[in-house]
Amino acid sequence: MTRNEGGRPLGIGLIGTGYMGKCHALAWNAVAAVFGDVARPRLEMLCEVNEDLARERAAALGFERAGADWRMLVADPAVDVVSITTPNQFHPEMAIAALEAGKHVWCEKPMAPALADARAMARAARESGRVAILGYNYIQNPMFREIEAMIAGGAIGTPFQLRAEMDEDFMADPATPFNWKSASSSGHGALDDFGVHPLSFAHRLFGKAERVFCDMARPFATRPDADGARAVETHDMANVLLRFAGGVQASLLLNRSAWGRKGRIAVQVFGSQGAIVYDQERMNEVELYRAEGPVARQGFSRILAGPAHPPYDRFVPAPGHGLGFNDLKVIECRELLRRIAGEPSVTIGFEEGLEIERTVDAAARAFEAGGWVEV
Repeated sequence: MTRNEGGRPLGIGLIGTGYMGKCHALAWNAVAAVFGDVARPRLEMLCEVNEDLARERAAALGFERAGADWRMLVADPAVDVVSITTPNQFHPEMAIAALEAGKHVWCEKPMAPALADARAMARAARESGRVAILGYNYIQNPMFREIEAMIAGGAIGTPFQLRAEMDEDFMADPATPFNWKSASSSGHGALDDFGVHPLSFAHRLFGKAERVFCDMARPFATRPDADGARAVETHDMANVLLRFAGGVQASLLLNRSAWGRKGRIAVQVFGSQGAIVYDQERMNEVELYRAEGPVARQGFSRILAGPAHPPYDRFVPAPGHGLGFNDLKVIECRELLRRIAGEPSVTIGFEEGLEIERTVDAAARAFEAGGWVEV
């Protein structure tokens, strides 16, 4: 269903127009043109922290109306779907209000800074009967879908270990000022800000985690602010060990202060008959090792993204040209519309997202306890 109950194309409301807000806006603008099988959504209303900024962004991003009160947007009868791209601590109140108002919700990750809030969000989604998904766009990469298909098809035999690293260097400079990601109100730090992405991979591939161990650290105790220096309240580094229900062992290494890393999510899956290697910084390729044939001729083969890996073909007609980050958001937007229509979709809804949040919470408790914790 890409139209509302009245037969009109779905009306979209956007709260927040920072980096991810712009990604959502670009996706809503592009989804009909790229896929060609859905009605073009109506970009009804945009909300920002003040009226002037809201009007400026609405004009730039193609929204009909603008305002500074997100509650008005949520209550607006012309809005059918609410995109929430604000800082983490605002997700629960906004998402719950939108669901209670009968709107579908597309909320950025992590779901919430606290597990209790994530539970309340999932409960609101259940009770509303509306669709509510989280912005795990990396699982929309056609190459990740290929990884899923390879594992399901037995390409590496029985998988037994996952290793994942997520690193960026936007917090690597000690002179970087204190910002909302350094405040405890945003969550734990790298554990949830970064960790939820490889956990979304693991959740899709191997289901629920059963046990977890975690260590976290702050490379810098303080960061500059208007008063000179402020104590950092989150942890920019985390190492996590996990065991999944099917017996798969996993390790996550997370670092927001890793000089030289720009958008790295390096994933290795080892199985009884081979291995799969992927890195988000080279998101249009995946490497596959098959332990078959003469040993002297065994080695990794590199698979390049192309039209044979749907929905790559909706963007580019030739292999090797590559998709980008914003393209993944367009794919995610189409998957959201599938879910609203009651069709099978590659999405992580609030219920599935709650499982990821439970794992994050267990990891934080494991860090405090200094030992393994059951999820």
